[in-house]
Amino acid sequence: MDEPMEAEADSTQPDLNPEEKDDQSNKSPLLRPGNMVMMTITTEDYESLYWPKLEGAINQLLTMSPGQYMAISYEQMYSCVYKCVCKQFSDRLYTDLMNHMIRHLKNLNQQLESSMHVENSKSFLEKFSFLVNQYILALGGIVPIFNYMNRFYVETKLKTDLNEELKKLFKLHILDLHISVLLTLLEEANAKPFTISPPVMANTIKNIHSINPEYAKMKPELFAKFIPSILPQTSVTDLDRYIEEAQQIQRDLKVLPDFDSCPSRNKRTNEDDGRFAK
Repeated sequence: MDEPMEAEADSTQPDLNPEEKDDQSNKSPLLRPGNMVMMTITTEDYESLYWPKLEGAINQLLTMSPGQYMAISYEQMYSCVYKCVCKQFSDRLYTDLMNHMIRHLKNLNQQLESSMHVENSKSFLEKFSFLVNQYILALGGIVPIFNYMNRFYVETKLKTDLNEELKKLFKLHILDLHISVLLTLLEEANAKPFTISPPVMANTIKNIHSINPEYAKMKPELFAKFIPSILPQTSVTDLDRYIEEAQQIQRDLKVLPDFDSCPSRNKRTNEDDGRFAK
């Protein structure tokens, strides 16, 4: 696919006096009106101006907590990427992005390994759940910023997709190293209802599956509780097993200290039944 032609400078724009020109340049050096795509980028420009801007936005997104808002100018970041791609910095931009993400993931891995030895299984699972959710949410901001590079470099030249490549990095540097322990802990937690909260359990399983569906083959029964179509279709011969599972869940709930079997409601029902019987 041919890259779009660079726009020409707007010849109808009124002339500015030197003071006005200097003022505009200082306000937004990356988005100069009329001559943004006509500018040339040197390696020094890229290293000192464009990549640091993008790197700062990436860091904000990677460290942002779920529900938190950070003021990032997506228009300016997208324009940085557009300019770099148009000026033949696609290879450098892609390499810098991937290397930066790898460094971040290696740091996360060190955090997980440290917590594995000092925290209990519940704390470890909650920490992992937070980190994987944070990463998935960050991709929702990073990928749009680099959309132009994705369309005209990653998809066209590399024949892949940026979002999938960034998920593969998480798989390679985090999940592949801890998946056996994680699934074992998740399975144990699932066998003891409310060891970790149901939303955390469900969100963790879904995020792991979204990064690599092949993990479901390791613990299909576990994944099937939260993701449809993991197991083969149900047959009549499976009904007894499902009945037993439902009864076991009821038994598990009854032994929980906070379980309420609604005795007052049952009492009212019995009273009503006696009243109508008269």
